[in-house]
Amino acid sequence: MITELAVERVEFTCGHCWHKWSADYDVQYYRDDNGDEWEYFTRDGLPVPSPYDPQGAPPCPICGRRWVGRLIARRPIPVPPGDADTPRSRVTVPRDQHRMDRYTAPPLGADAHDQPAQQASAGSPGDH
Repeated sequence: MITELAVERVEFTCGHCWHKWSADYDVQYYRDDNGDEWEYFTRDGLPVPSPYDPQGAPPCPICGRRWVGRLIARRPIPVPPGDADTPRSRVTVPRDQHRMDRYTAPPLGADAHDQPAQQASAGSPGDH
């Protein structure tokens, strides 16, 4: 059973070249039949490992090294169906005929937001 949905913005700072970037991840928290809690991450609709674990950290776009991300913003998404007074609209036509623009809208990419500003410096900390 899904217990929580959210979009999490994760910031990465490369410890080698000090490049900063961020990405949005969709995360589902759920409880299995044994009562164990799990988290499931996707990015641009594809399953990915947790960006908070070394094996799930994406490579730096500049030097290719991997660094664990840190959460900088979060948007919880209510798990349906919600309370009886939750605003909602009944779909009265077949799903494939409802709001056809959903099928042709461009994907909203995980990187489709302003990226962190890079710090101007006289050199990277490891250059001394």
